[in-house]
Parts: sequence; C-alpha cells; structure tokens
Amino acid sequence: MEHLLQVMDLNGLQLITVIITALIVGFSKTGIGGVTMLAIPILASVFGGRDSTGIMLPMLLIGDLFATWYYRKSVEWKNVFLPLPWAIIGIILGVVVGNYISDRTFLILIGIIILICLGILIFTQSKGKDIKVPEKAWFYILVGVLSGFASMIGNAAGPIFGIYLLALGIKKNNYMGTNAWFFFIINLTKLPLQIFVWHNIGIRSATITLAMIPMISLGAIIGYYILKRINERVFRYIVITMTALAALKLFV
Repeated sequence: MEHLLQVMDLNGLQLITVIITALIVGFSKTGIGGVTMLAIPILASVFGGRDSTGIMLPMLLIGDLFATWYYRKSVEWKNVFLPLPWAIIGIILGVVVGNYISDRTFLILIGIIILICLGILIFTQSKGKDIKVPEKAWFYILVGVLSGFASMIGNAAGPIFGIYLLALGIKKNNYMGTNAWFFFIINLTKLPLQIFVWHNIGIRSATITLAMIPMISLGAIIGYYILKRINERVFRYIVITMTALAALKLFV
C-alpha cells in the first residue's frame, strides 16, 4: 500500500479528490447521467487543467466498461457511428488548442465548457418532451464537432451529445446504450492522443485508476440502487448548482 501511494504521488487533498471523482464516475454510469460534470471542475482545481483530464480519462474508460456492459442490448449503432467522424474532427481541434494554451487558459476553457453544458442541461430539463431542435445536417455536424472538442478539453460533452440523441427521439434504454458506446469509442480515441501528444497519461495515471477501481465499482453500485429511491429531478438540480459553483471557482 505504501509503495502504491508513492507511485500515485498524491497528498491528502489530492487523494480525497481522486476518491470522490472515482465514486462520481461510477455513480454517473449506472445512476444519473451528467453527475460526472461535478467532478471535472473539482479535479481541475486541485490538479490543474491538462493534468486533471489525464487523471480522469482512464477512470471514465473503466466507468464506460460498466455502462457498455449494462446497456449492451440497447444500442442504436447507426446513431453511434453517424456523428463519429465529426466528433473526431472536434477531438483533433481540441488536441491542437490544448497543446498551445497555458494551463490557466485551459482551466478557464474547462469552466466555460462546463457552464455551457449546464445551460444545455437546464434548458432540456425545463422543456422536457416539448424541446424542438433543428433536424438538419448542419445541426448534427455541429453537435458532433462540439462533442469531440468538449470531450477532449474537459471530458464534459455529455449534455451536448444528449441534444443529438434527444433530437432523434430515442427511447430511454436505447438512449443510455447509444450514449455509453459513443463515449467509450470517443474516450478510447482520446487515450493515445493524451499519452503521446499531451503527455498527461502515464504510469501515475494508470496506477491511480487501478487503485480506484473499487471506488468506481462502489459508485456504480450506489448509482444503481439510489436511482430507484430518490427524486431524480431534485437531485439533478442540486448537482447542477454544486457544479456551477465549482466551475465558477476555476475563473478565480
């Protein structure tokens, strides 16, 4: 255990932040989607912008394995692959931008992306089934590019891609499965870019993720059982409020 802590090279605050992040990642994959955004600004404020994405991505991939297995029979593959080319363009754009900005600017960019995504979440929550979006090619292309960019910079593209799925009128289980597989592929695509271009994923990130697998698993179990016992709408707005405050802190 002592050797493991030495390899992770974490102080007390960083260790607590990583544990909270792992629980939230697991929870969001089987419970309420969008909760992951709460962990993003918290992690970024402790580790810095670029480094925080390197710590979070391997955890998200572990969480994706839970989600893709859980919803393995509820996937609309056409709607997974259709936006992928545009999302990859967004990822490449994110790699280039992230490579040439300071960590301070990176933090601010994460904060802006989080706040935009929160705005989308609040809008879709308030409109519910009455929401109307353009059923045009340019809209799907835009959503794909923005999803890739937001995912690369802040691991926060969920609400943006959600608009695309919402526009298609996909049923709940198919929504979850399509969303899970899309982001699993996206996160796998980002992995070599962050290893070999940004150099923010290495032995340390891998060790942290391996050490946090029990916490991610616990979060997934908690998400599965809590989802049936809470008022999802109230809980989501509490998370949105907390996430907004955490994101605003990145600007200070």
